[in-house]
Amino acid sequence: MKFVDIHHDQWRTVGGEDGPVSHPPIKIYSLLTLGQWHAVREQWPAPGTPDHKPVGVIVPNDTDIETLEADAAKLSLVVLNFPKWVDGRAYTQAHILRSRYRFQGEIRATGEVLVDMMSLLKRTGFDAVVLRGDQDRAAAERALGFFTARGHYQGDVQVTKPVFARSA
Repeated sequence: MKFVDIHHDQWRTVGGEDGPVSHPPIKIYSLLTLGQWHAVREQWPAPGTPDHKPVGVIVPNDTDIETLEADAAKLSLVVLNFPKWVDGRAYTQAHILRSRYRFQGEIRATGEVLVDMMSLLKRTGFDAVVLRGDQDRAAAERALGFFTARGHYQGDVQVTKPVFARSA
């Protein structure tokens, strides 16, 4: 799991409703709102073309993630928000991106991201987090080690089949 320090992040939100006005400087990547992305997605160069630049999109947790199905290959980052730690819709969004759309880019959790959420974040497809300000990174790293792959009965985005205990 990658722990993102927003003060040293290479992704920057872009002002204005119509998305990026010019190409970002080297090593600074455009992070767009869903509305901005919809305004520029048709013109955005596809991966593998000379003009392609990495682009990320911020998706509200009440948005139907299917709106990104056709665009998944163009995106390098999808940011999913937890407005409250008890609102788990972003878990479902991440799971669908990874398992159904085979999204290969970074899926980042933001908002009310707590240490207690680390295991489920990883299991549903998140690979980066911005912890809530009062959360301890060292504790979050320890929380990721609490359960091994054999510690879950249900499958997840990494191990899709259930793991059953061996007979003695």
